[in-house]
Amino acid sequence: MPDFRPRPNTKKSSRRLKTPIAGIAAFSAIIRSLVYTNPLGCTSYNSHLRAYPPVQKVREMYTAKFEYRNGKGKRIGTTIEMYDSVEGYETGISAVIANMANREAHRGKVKHLPAADLFSVMMKCHDPNNELYYLNIARDRMTLTSYSDDAIRKKVEKWVDSVPELA
Repeated sequence: MPDFRPRPNTKKSSRRLKTPIAGIAAFSAIIRSLVYTNPLGCTSYNSHLRAYPPVQKVREMYTAKFEYRNGKGKRIGTTIEMYDSVEGYETGISAVIANMANREAHRGKVKHLPAADLFSVMMKCHDPNNELYYLNIARDRMTLTSYSDDAIRKKVEKWVDSVPELA
């Protein structure tokens, strides 16, 4: 497994996954584990009279891809739908498939293409050394940004290596 590659003159490292994360269930489980079990050992902190958790989601984006096919099986249209939560993604897929007016407008049957879907979550983490950094997890890559202590990168690499879905 290749290590995260630091980029020159910045504290940003990235890793491309050998195989994309299998699906939304596996992706969601990784994010939940990161937030609730805190394997990176992040700590709570206070800023501007407000308390923050050790690890928090800053931004989420889930993209579902669809295609429309006519009676002969020929592709006659495509569409993508973007959601800001796993629940919205799952509900949205059902809604697109069930939308009769949209199916009539395309004059074909809609099919969800789960292998082409994209997921990404940006996490903000507070290291015990009082440093804030961001971990961006996408279906096919991970990016660690805004850190200065290389021990953070090593800790993230160790965690990633311990998660089979991120191999």
